[in-house]
Amino acid sequence: MRWAIKRLFILVALFVFAASPAEPSANAASRLDWTKYQNATVRLMQDYLRINTSNPPGNELAAADFFHHLFDANGIPNTIFPLVTKRADIYAILKGDGSLPPIILLNHMDVVRAASRAWKVPPFSGEILDGAIYGRGSLDMKDIGLLQAMVMVVAAKEHLHLKRDLIFLGTADEEVGDLGARWFLAHHANLLRQAAYLLTEGGTTVAYPGQGAIYGIDVAEKAPFWIRATANGRGGHGSIPIPRSAPSRLVEAMRRVVRWQPPIHLLPLVEQYFHQIAPLQKEPLKDDFLNIRQSLEAPGFRDTLSGDPDFDYLLRDTVSLTVLHAGDQTNVIPDTAYAELDVRLLPGDAPRGFLAQLRSVIGDPGIKLEPIAPFRKPNSSPTTTMLYRVIEEVVHRHNPQAVVAPELNSGYTESQMFRPLGITAYGFNPVCVTPEMEQTQHARNERVPVEQLRQGLQVLFEVVAKAANQ
Repeated sequence: MRWAIKRLFILVALFVFAASPAEPSANAASRLDWTKYQNATVRLMQDYLRINTSNPPGNELAAADFFHHLFDANGIPNTIFPLVTKRADIYAILKGDGSLPPIILLNHMDVVRAASRAWKVPPFSGEILDGAIYGRGSLDMKDIGLLQAMVMVVAAKEHLHLKRDLIFLGTADEEVGDLGARWFLAHHANLLRQAAYLLTEGGTTVAYPGQGAIYGIDVAEKAPFWIRATANGRGGHGSIPIPRSAPSRLVEAMRRVVRWQPPIHLLPLVEQYFHQIAPLQKEPLKDDFLNIRQSLEAPGFRDTLSGDPDFDYLLRDTVSLTVLHAGDQTNVIPDTAYAELDVRLLPGDAPRGFLAQLRSVIGDPGIKLEPIAPFRKPNSSPTTTMLYRVIEEVVHRHNPQAVVAPELNSGYTESQMFRPLGITAYGFNPVCVTPEMEQTQHARNERVPVEQLRQGLQVLFEVVAKAANQ
């Protein structure tokens, strides 16, 4: 770790000796020497990716230490909050004049595990290959976390005038149990209660060849509702089949589940999303999207859209079969078998109602269904705010042809935990990627384009700088 810290101080020295005189407003962004900050961002991104924060076990303390040295070197007050062994959150604050409530820049420092044998380069090498930085977490979400930290650095070094405090919060354990966010909210919510806005992950920014780019602003997320289905039956020797054995009953039940499509429920924000992206579509899809509610009444169109995974999850509750477990020996029929289902509910849909539908689909009262994780009622943020408007303005200044649209996230983000404090929370990613690259999140060869990382720093800074003074 010492070599990384030494290198960090060398990079930071570039900022210290090149700081600009004070600028009174966010208009300073257009006059900054972006090259030095962008070059440093690329090198720091490589260093950050080399810190292995695979969860489990996490090791976020090393990442918190990385940010601690970056903030210290740039005069930004910060505190590491230890949680358990080698796990920590980090909080930093850049004070404004206090005339407006703060903005939180939230990110998680842990990443999912990576099977290195399947990668082109080692997943914690931070190597640059074909114009992209490879590394686990480069898209989820170390890229955004580093850009948020660099926004703080640029604002500090350029003496940006701020009416709002800027708060950086890096958390542990988002990928597994939300230990970091839960602990911080339980012990230090007072440091956040006055905040008005929060930016984090969730929004997807994708450039579609021949169509254009869509900048999705995550305003709501589906709610995880994980279920275990258990079958019981008479066990015995594998040489004598048992027609109603536990594994057989479970397989029959799961066959019905995976063939089931829950009913369509078109939410207003999803309808708005289809309207926004309609101009990028070819006819007749363009007209279908502009009139999505009426279009969904046509069986052919409904079936086509349901068959597209990019759109299907927006329209209904979803069920994915993720775990199957029965016996441990080939010649033994077990008396118990179970499956686990990753269910994601649309905002407004109730767990009890979904369970009733699922029991009806399975049609076997002997299959026991039980939730295996706490259900968090989903929440959302409006699209009529100052921050949403600022994101639109900045994106269109950099990419006039891009579409900015509200997004319902298929997964879970920590926004769910902070909105109950009265904070408007959005997922926004200023880094634009191709559909193929976007699919490397949680998969092999995860990577972030170097040029998009460079541009993303300027986009995010302009969003934060403008919002921090309105």
